[in-house]
Amino acid sequence: MTEYERSRTMPAPPEQVFDQAADVSRLDDWLPGDLHVRAGDPPAVTVHEDRTDEDTPALLRPRKEQMRLEWGTREQGSYAGWLQVAGIDSGASEVTVHLSFFEGSHDPGEQRVNEALDGSLSSLAELVRLRVDTPGG
Repeated sequence: MTEYERSRTMPAPPEQVFDQAADVSRLDDWLPGDLHVRAGDPPAVTVHEDRTDEDTPALLRPRKEQMRLEWGTREQGSYAGWLQVAGIDSGASEVTVHLSFFEGSHDPGEQRVNEALDGSLSSLAELVRLRVDTPGG
């Protein structure tokens, strides 16, 4: 098993950050560009990966009371992950994303995963910033 984790500070209260991250209809706005999530019968979703052109049955569970979003493959058990939002001083939040690959064949490698995690956190931070900066956002 291989695990990866990245964190980033975001300029908004944890509730706003979590709401943005957990909105299934907006996941494509911050996930890596080659991953696309289609909602099914909650918590079921389908993840399409452009690189392999495959659809994978998965689960996505938002846990608002814990400010935590959890996901993973349903049938293969090849990967799982979570996103945790924590409030910090002055109304900002820290967001941590963690990925676990249970099979080496599904692990794209440390450099690629870290770049994808950093890119996703940057995209989420930009979405949060736009929401905070837009009146009525």
